[in-house]
Amino acid sequence: QVQLVESGGGLVQSGGSLRLSCAASGSFFSINDMGWYRQAPGKERALVARITRGGRPNYADSVKGRFTISRDNAKATVYLQMNSLKSEDTAVYFCFGTDWKNSNYWGQGTQVTVSS
Repeated sequence: QVQLVESGGGLVQSGGSLRLSCAASGSFFSINDMGWYRQAPGKERALVARITRGGRPNYADSVKGRFTISRDNAKATVYLQMNSLKSEDTAVYFCFGTDWKNSNYWGQGTQVTVSS
């Protein structure tokens, strides 16, 4: 089992920056990909970014050039640096991890609110 705990959400003005962190505990050795989804009110959960154990990132088109995902395997932590934030980035952000059996683990979510 893997437990994921997010931190770093909050309220920021349009154009500002936030950094999300997601710390994993438990059987982290079994985790391959990690990343972030987000869910805005009335919308489905959507992928924001993911990163392989080796550090190869993949981004949704809507955040390319503004967000950067990274991970520190020694600290069992994945990060999401969000720059040039827009009001449409407002959502609950969920950390996830996928293990070698393709089982998904989720954090509890952290709210990001961008005011215009």
